[in-house]
Amino acid sequence: MRNHISIKSPGEVDGMRAACRLAARTLRMAGELVKPGITTEEINEAVHTYTIEAGAIPAPLNYGADPGRGVPPFPKSVCTSINEVVCHGIPSKKDVLKEGDIVNIDVTTILDGFHGDTSRTFLVGQVAPETKQLVETTWECLHRGIRTIRPGGRIRDIGSAIQDYAEQFGYGVVREYVGHGIGRFFHEEPQIPHFRSSGKNPRIQAGMTFTVEPMINLGTHETILDPIDRWTVRTADKKLSAQFEHTILVTDDAYEILTDWKYLD
Repeated sequence: MRNHISIKSPGEVDGMRAACRLAARTLRMAGELVKPGITTEEINEAVHTYTIEAGAIPAPLNYGADPGRGVPPFPKSVCTSINEVVCHGIPSKKDVLKEGDIVNIDVTTILDGFHGDTSRTFLVGQVAPETKQLVETTWECLHRGIRTIRPGGRIRDIGSAIQDYAEQFGYGVVREYVGHGIGRFFHEEPQIPHFRSSGKNPRIQAGMTFTVEPMINLGTHETILDPIDRWTVRTADKKLSAQFEHTILVTDDAYEILTDWKYLD
C-alpha cells in the first residue's frame, strides 16, 4: 500500500494504459466463458493462463497476507463472486454456475510493473427481473460516479452520486470496501468511497489513477466476512450483490476510462 497520492508522469500513464487494456481484454475473455455448468475454477485457470501468456502477472495470486489478523494470501488468480458474495470470492471446482445466477469477475493484471484493475457482473443465462434491474442499476451507478470526476473536484462527489442513485431503488451501498488509487502498487491512496463518506475528501488532480467499483446490494448495505477463509465477503441478509469496476485516469479537463472495452476492438 502506497500511503500518498501518486501523480503519474506521461511515461507512467502509458504503462497504466497498457496494463489496463490487458486487464480489460482478460476480463472480456473470462466473460465469454460464463454459462451454466462452468466452474469458477475453470474461469480462474483461463485467466491465469491468458495473463501469463501475455507476459503479465495475475495480481491477486498470493496477495494480501496479514498474519497478524489471521489473513492468508489470496490463493487464486482472479476473484469470482456469485450471487450474495459481494467481493473477493475464491474460485473453486465446487462452485458451478447455474441458470439465473450472477457472477462478478474481478481481474487485476500487473504488466511491466503497472496494475490494471477491472470487474463486471455477468448474467448466467436467463435471470429474474429484479436481478437484471440490480445489475443494470449498478452499471449506471458506476458511470454516474465516473461522470463527476474532474480536476479540482472532490473524491466525495463520486460516492455521493452513486449513493443518491442506488437508494432511489431501495438498494444498499457497501461501506466497508471501496475504490482505491492504483499504479505501481495494487492499492494506493486515495480511497474512493461509493457512498457519501465523512472521511478524507481530497481534491482530484490531473495524473491521478484510481478505481471506481461500487458494490450495490439488493437489500442491506451490511456485509459479513467469511470467518474461515478470511476473504469472501457476503451480504448480511444473503440477498444479491452486483459490482462493476473501471480504472480511471484523471486528465487535464476530465477523465479517461483506462479499462473501457471500446479500446479493445
